[in-house]
Amino acid sequence: MTTTHSTGSREAWLAARLDLLKAEKELTRRSDEVARQRQALPWVRIDKDYRFETAQGSATFADLFQGRSQLLVYHFMFGPDYKAGCPSCSAIADGFDGIVVHLANHDVTLTAVSRAPLAKLQEYQRRMGWTFPWASSYESDFNFDFNISFTQAQQREGEVEYNYERGRHAMDAVPAPEPVVQFAATCGTDPQTYALDRPGLSAFVLEDGVVYHTYSTYARGVDGIWGMYQWLDRAPKGRNESGIWWKRHDEYGVR
Repeated sequence: MTTTHSTGSREAWLAARLDLLKAEKELTRRSDEVARQRQALPWVRIDKDYRFETAQGSATFADLFQGRSQLLVYHFMFGPDYKAGCPSCSAIADGFDGIVVHLANHDVTLTAVSRAPLAKLQEYQRRMGWTFPWASSYESDFNFDFNISFTQAQQREGEVEYNYERGRHAMDAVPAPEPVVQFAATCGTDPQTYALDRPGLSAFVLEDGVVYHTYSTYARGVDGIWGMYQWLDRAPKGRNESGIWWKRHDEYGVR
């Protein structure tokens, strides 16, 4: 029987594995250093009075912390005109429920925030079987201020500022890239409307009653919390993808 990959003895595998272990340890040390840089960023005070709608009712920004001092917000792509949440964000969010309780017991609240009205978010959350906190920023400046949502004028004029770059991004191209067309269709909207919202993660701290913004990351920056990819990176064939292959977890059929 032939294989498409190189083969060798256990001794040859072990020698190659030890070389890889050196690289993995170096990557771990570098990752630790990047984490220290991340935590050393200056805090930016937030004075705007943002309001959110949650399962517990209308909430202030401080309310989202739920009595804890740290808040992690996943910017879930679910615009007001979507009929369903973004499939990629949905795949990422599949990992939240098991993590929320651990973070909560380490002084960190994890919540998703989207622009869609709360009722629409809750209906989708029931469909997906999720229980993690999810707040609506509908009619709030929150998403726009954190460069995660944009106006049609910004999109049309190529003035979108996303992932710390200003200009016309790939998602705003006309005609739209095929992945954007596909994702928009699964969300029940057109590519331009779909692209008005983007994915990201932001961190905040509450100290002496004041909320501070400490960190945000966008685009490929959320890759580290996309659980299935961390597993695939350790699978024999890696990510092994040539296009969009993932779906919402209830759309695969029986396996």
